Amino acid sequence: MTTPALPTIAPERTALLAMDFQNGILPIATEPDALVDRVKGAIADVRAAGGTIGYVRVAFTEDDWSAVPETNKTFSMVAATKQMHHEDAATQIDERIAPQDGDIVVRKVRIGSGSTTDLHQQLRDRGIDTLILAGISTGGVVLSTLIDAADRDYRVLVLTDGVADPDPEIHRVLVDKVFPTRAHLIDTARLRELLR
Repeated sequence: MTTPALPTIAPERTALLAMDFQNGILPIATEPDALVDRVKGAIADVRAAGGTIGYVRVAFTEDDWSAVPETNKTFSMVAATKQMHHEDAATQIDERIAPQDGDIVVRKVRIGSGSTTDLHQQLRDRGIDTLILAGISTGGVVLSTLIDAADRDYRVLVLTDGVADPDPEIHRVLVDKVFPTRAHLIDTARLRELLR
């Protein structure tokens, strides 16, 4: 089976999503500073080419905590112990890649970036049909967002050096086996070439 050719990227219809690059999650990545530096470069490249930058963070209000059912394995303990408050420093986006005016910023209360936000409406309003994904963790927000985006018929690219997971085996299986069935895989250097 041959690998499909990489798509041409039209920056005006492209958004790079930087997902869960927040102070309380970033430390689970191996070499978080290097990861942030690569993603910072990719953000600058997409921005310079005229693309859109979107930021996704997970954080809760009092109302959000009370709406999480005990059946939610991931977030019921977060809600019960009142973790990840939306004003806490741990839920803020890392200042090295902070949003700028005109960027999309959404706050989610589940794993994927779209199920509890208006992200897809904001992307549609801007005519976005191509998503470039970067995030922590590969087995969490990246996987969930990739599957949802592919089901919504976006052209999806995953930055292989812009995603990280605390479990190297999960990361490897997803990047090597699962993601290629639904997305194009590129690194930040290849992204820079595609944007020229």
